[in-house]
Parts: sequence; structure tokens; C-alpha cells
Amino acid sequence: MPQDAYARALAYIFSHADYARRQPARYADDVYGVQRVAQLLELLGHPETRYPCLHIAGTKGKGSTAAMLEACLRAAGYRTGLFASPSLHTTREYFRINGRLLPESRVAAGLDAIRPYVERVEGITAFEILTALAFHLFAEEEVEAGIIEVLMGGRLDATNVITPAVSIITSISYDHTQFLGSTLSAIAGEKAGIIKPGVPVVCAPQEAEALEVIQRVCQEKRAPLVLVGRDWEWRRRAWSPEGETGDIRAVGAVPAGFPTALQDIRLGLLGAHQWENAAVAVAALVELRRQGWRIDAEAVRAGLRDVQWPGRLEILGRRPWVVVDGAHNVESTAYLVQAVREIFTWSKLFLIFGASADKDIAGMLAHLVPLADDIIVTRSGHARAADEARLQQAVEALGKPARTALSVKEALQDLLAQSSPADMILATGSLFIAADTRRAWAEITGAPLPPADPPWS
Repeated sequence: MPQDAYARALAYIFSHADYARRQPARYADDVYGVQRVAQLLELLGHPETRYPCLHIAGTKGKGSTAAMLEACLRAAGYRTGLFASPSLHTTREYFRINGRLLPESRVAAGLDAIRPYVERVEGITAFEILTALAFHLFAEEEVEAGIIEVLMGGRLDATNVITPAVSIITSISYDHTQFLGSTLSAIAGEKAGIIKPGVPVVCAPQEAEALEVIQRVCQEKRAPLVLVGRDWEWRRRAWSPEGETGDIRAVGAVPAGFPTALQDIRLGLLGAHQWENAAVAVAALVELRRQGWRIDAEAVRAGLRDVQWPGRLEILGRRPWVVVDGAHNVESTAYLVQAVREIFTWSKLFLIFGASADKDIAGMLAHLVPLADDIIVTRSGHARAADEARLQQAVEALGKPARTALSVKEALQDLLAQSSPADMILATGSLFIAADTRRAWAEITGAPLPPADPPWS
């Protein structure tokens, strides 16, 4: 296949409405919804029904939880397909098979196969095409387990066409409030939209307002509820930049052949918040074992130890520390600051900050600014990024000065030149800032470049 076939595929996909870049004015069934992707999947012969899936919604932790589930299922011997969004560097990240990106030629061929059917669906969006393409490619690649992450909300998300083996809801907090609602109960109602009749639900600990909604929906749909924090517990025992150790324990009974407690687990992701995600993943895997899946404790241990999820409290460099994190709302930023204080030591901390314009920028900075000795604000290349002047004003309103940089690379070069080996450079505010920092670090240091899409527009 010609080298530019993948670029042409991207140009075709993103010629359709791309709500990730230009969000619509309304959040409604006729704008989002599953009707278009359901029509396309019917035309394709329902590839999403050819393998069992796990479906993951939530505000925080759903990507990390998805990565843990994928790593554990792969360690158990299953051929996995992971659909997680948004991507960091390349659209191919939507189509991971056994932890690896599909080749550009394979993605382009997959789009060629479904394109005649795409063109029969009026008004279909870019994300809906990506969703259907993932289901098609996973079927073609004969995956045995699909791990499907919701992009936003749940009820109207394009992925909500599946009937999974287990539905998973990670921690719910305030994000996308202009679409999902301004209360936790409203947001939880959207997340609970993934709950299907009779399908077990594994839920992270929630605020009472959110949990009440999830419990009610589970009762209405007769979906058994497994609640982490009640039915499963965890304890974080040791942590350092080299990794974390802890225990995860079932409060009640577990399927025969699986231990009630997993002790001395080594976790490949950093931060206290990742233990909650790990407990959610373990609880979901045990629910699969109840259904007859071949998952043993050693596979779970191996998956949690080896899991990788770039851009989440990721250490790029040492002496000085160079750390990136995709925290993009107030609660995830608070968790990030807690983790940085617990895990690292430094002389001076330099902050690179950028965020999407629709986020609670002041709320995020209220956690970050007290941590930083020097602050540079910048913007990613994403269409929704807030401009530097607005970010600078938000920092200065909190009583500290901030400099501006035209790019993440410019900011990183500046800070590397003035920092000492005892210092830390922390880049955060959005996944797009994390992605730009990872690429800039590779360009500056000569490390292998992350994958990238070719120009297509």
C-alpha cells in the first residue's frame, strides 16, 4: 500500500465533524448519541459482537484502569484489543492489539474496507468512525478481549453500543460540566448510562451523591454491583520513583482458585490514586473469572507490574527530574500534587503549564502554583488550548509571576538550561501538554521519537 494511504485515511476520517477539536453547542441525542455508529455497525455485520468486551466510563482513572486490565488479560494469555482515547501522539493509539499499535498500512486498509458503509450513514462524526473502525479491526485481528474506554460521559458516547461482560465506572468528579451537568448526580447519570441489564458493574469509591445514582440504576437494571471500598480494599505500603508496592484484598468470597488477598503487589504506575484504579481492575478481572475466564493471580500480578501508560506521572529524565502528567481537571491535579510531594524530592520545582480553554484553570492552578518556584505557561498545538496571556493572568492572580513560551519545547529548553541536577521540571495541565513534552524531550535529548501521524490536512 502506498505510504500516503494512511495520511489519506486520516484526511477522510477528520473531514467529518471532530468534536474533540470543535465541540458542538449542544449535548443531545441528535448531536452525540449512538444511532449513527449503531447503523454503521449493522451495515458492517456487527463486528463488536464477535469478542467479549469490558466497558469503562468515569471522570478520572479510566485510561489507567483500561491499561491495567489490558496488561493483565494479555499476561493471562488473551489476545487483547484496547480502544482508549484521546490519543497522545498518533491516531493508531486507538487500535492497540496485544499492547502494540497497528501498522499504518493496516489502519488504512481497515478504513478502505468500511468506507463504502461509512458513506451510507448521514452525519457520522470522526469519533464514530474511529469507534466503528476499532471494532472492525479488532474483529479482523481476532482479539479475544476488547477493552473499550468511553471518551466522554457514557450514555451518549459512541462506544455505548456494546453489551460488555463487565461495566466499569471509575472515580466521578467535575469535568465537561457544560455537557454532562453541573452536579455529581447529573454527571453520574451520564456515566451510569453504560450500565446494561444483568451485566455486573464494578464501581470505584464515589461521593454519596454519585453513588446513589449508580446504585439506583443498577437496581433498575438488575445489574449486580461490586463496589471497591466496600467489597474490595487496598493498601499502599511503599513508594518511590522506582515503583510502588501494596496489597489488594476481597472483603467477601472470590471464585475458586483465586486468592482472597493479593499481597506485595508491584504496581507499574505511580501515585496513591493508582491503587484505587488497580483495585477496580482486580475486581473486574475477578468478575470475569466468575464467568469462566482463565485468569489467575500470577497473571494479575504480572499485568499490574508491567503496565505502562505514558503521560501519567511519567518520568522522562533524572538529574533534574523531568516529569509529565496529563491531569486536566481540579481533582486529578490535586492527586498529582499529592503524588509529587510524596514520591519525589527536589531543590527547586519548575512548572510548565498549559490547559484546554474549557477547563477550570484557576482551580487547577490553585493546587499547582504553591508547589512551584518558577512557572512557564504555554499552549499545546491543540485547537482547544487556552492562550498564554489568559494562563499568565490566572497564575498571577494567585500571587506568583509567570513567564510565557510559544511552545512546550521552548519552555523545556529554557528550564533545562537553568535547572540544577537537584531540581524538578513538571509539565502538566492536559494530555496534549504531556504529549508535546514527551516529543520535545526526545528531540532535545536524542531519545527515540514517539510515533506520529503524517501531515494529512
